[in-house]
Amino acid sequence: MEEDALRPDRMPRHVAIIMDGNGRWAERKGLSRNEGHREGLESVRTVVRSAGDLGVEFLTLYAFSLENWNRPQAEVAELMRLLEWYLEEELAEVKDNDIQVRCIGRRDRLPPLARERIEKAIEETRNNRSMTLVFALSYGGRAEIVDAARGLLRDAELGKIDPGSLDEKTFAAYLYDPTLPDPDLLIRTGSESRVSNFLLWQIAYSEIYTTDVMWPDFREPNLLAAIREYQSRERRFGLTSAQVGAGRSGAQ
Repeated sequence: MEEDALRPDRMPRHVAIIMDGNGRWAERKGLSRNEGHREGLESVRTVVRSAGDLGVEFLTLYAFSLENWNRPQAEVAELMRLLEWYLEEELAEVKDNDIQVRCIGRRDRLPPLARERIEKAIEETRNNRSMTLVFALSYGGRAEIVDAARGLLRDAELGKIDPGSLDEKTFAAYLYDPTLPDPDLLIRTGSESRVSNFLLWQIAYSEIYTTDVMWPDFREPNLLAAIREYQSRERRFGLTSAQVGAGRSGAQ
């Protein structure tokens, strides 16, 4: 594959990103961790625009985990303030670019203003169709599975679900947003190689790409590199290479 060539027919439909490294980026530069979070917003802007231009249909950003509530109170307050600022300042551009905003996670734990602004963004972009931008806020993969199980058990007690007929499709319908397709590509910045409780159900067959680039330095060329790597891989979903090749031939 040529260095700059991307194949539109093999573009990942859904890209999910663990945006890691803001604090370490700042510390290496002698700045406060909050400076790193602020610079990380520039990467969010760039990646959202770039993903839309490339034709990515769904972009999910791990913006704030359930575990992040345990960080120092001042840092949590700054993260919430930046979230509120982004949702207020960027909403017009998001709407102009026909992007639909969604949110997954335990939104009830967000401060009132942050919750109000994410709900406003969701409502005002509900009919947009060019790309779906999903914020994982107050989110944990295990928590999502537990919440899904709670909902399913409630319906089983009411007789709406037959436990004997439970399958993966039925269970997935109880996830925070069952209409989201599973991520094709999961990107993690910041040199770590773990999934950090992110989309545990959904990433069963996602291609995982890690990079040493810290999130505040992650820009369009880095996104292109991740997608280029994704396009160089063969996705088998448990099949053999021969079976995948035969399937492609049959589809032609």
